[in-house]
Amino acid sequence: MAGWWLGGGGNAKTLPFLFVGATFLYVGGMFLNDAFDVEFDREHRKERPIPSGKITVDAVFFWAFAWLTLGIISLFCTSAVTGCLGIFVACLIVLYDWLHKRIVFAPVLMGICRFFLYVIAAAVSEKGVTGWAIWCGLALGLYVIGLSYFARIESAPGALRYWPLLPLVTPVLLAQFMNANGARQGALLLSGIFVLWMVKCLRYGFWTNERNIGRTVSGLLAGIVFVDWLAIGPDAPRVLGFVFVGCFLAALGFQRFVPAT
Repeated sequence: MAGWWLGGGGNAKTLPFLFVGATFLYVGGMFLNDAFDVEFDREHRKERPIPSGKITVDAVFFWAFAWLTLGIISLFCTSAVTGCLGIFVACLIVLYDWLHKRIVFAPVLMGICRFFLYVIAAAVSEKGVTGWAIWCGLALGLYVIGLSYFARIESAPGALRYWPLLPLVTPVLLAQFMNANGARQGALLLSGIFVLWMVKCLRYGFWTNERNIGRTVSGLLAGIVFVDWLAIGPDAPRVLGFVFVGCFLAALGFQRFVPAT
């Protein structure tokens, strides 16, 4: 939605296909993650669906590629360009899930996937892929890179570093450049709320005697909604603000039933 708005909005009839396509790509990536991590989970996380015997690894692979295929088809229903971009993102997802336990720069691949969500959405908007869609997409990608670092620490415990805090605050810094004059106050207010939320999430990793990286990652994932909200800016229609509030609350609510990590 943020990428579509940054591209100038319009062509609203494409939104359902964008939402469905992006969602199916994401779900396919979740399935693939479990399929490729099966040996690790059998040793360290026996409660996961495959090691616990709730589903076979072959079935998970089947559904993973089925979701990815359906996501690509949905994006092709908007335009050939978005469909081709969907194929590219699907390939990145497969590459990430296959390599993320083997390479240290796997979070960069995840960040690139998120960046292209803005590009895909902006491509079907009235103005197309604008400069702000690119810059905000990069800020989102950097935020996800920082977030993904903490997710890696959860499965491979080690000493925490402070460098991921820099990409996490990139959306806040960009919002100050994007919004001038009367919009600056609204951007500062939303940025302040977002920073407080990040501090709340990060304290479970940095500032507690019993480290809980899972809670940090879950909270930062929900915080992606704030990144999107900052991207569209305080001048966007109020109804979009209500939508983002609803998405944030929905993310927190659904995490009670579907763990985010």
